[in-house]
Amino acid sequence: MPAETSDDDLIDALGQTAFTTMGALTGLAADAGLSLTQLRVLAILRDRRLRMSDLAEYLGLEKSTMTGLVARAERKELLARVANEQDARAVDVVLTDQGRAVADALGLALREALLPFTARLPVADRRALTDLLRRMLP
Repeated sequence: MPAETSDDDLIDALGQTAFTTMGALTGLAADAGLSLTQLRVLAILRDRRLRMSDLAEYLGLEKSTMTGLVARAERKELLARVANEQDARAVDVVLTDQGRAVADALGLALREALLPFTARLPVADRRALTDLLRRMLP
């Protein structure tokens, strides 16, 4: 089999996997009354606090777009803006207790949605796939 065909098959499989995953994420976000970007923000902030500007850059958003997104999430009591500990001029974005609860619930729901797909693979294949996917990330 030529390398092109193998690469084409890999790209096709990655695309199908991405669409399946994005479909699950989009459905979960909609069920929670969130946009997909808001869901991403909750997931990103589960284990860290970021400056507003760093969060915007991480998501590839303009600062004004990020400000509006955070404001909407603040109104839902999911996020809060707090002073940065090192730079009083900077603002960090953090999860509220309610935001953490929603993020945790969405994490469990995503696991339940995707587990049927991953459970089809033997444990050794799941470990290998995890390793390969992590090595692909920047």
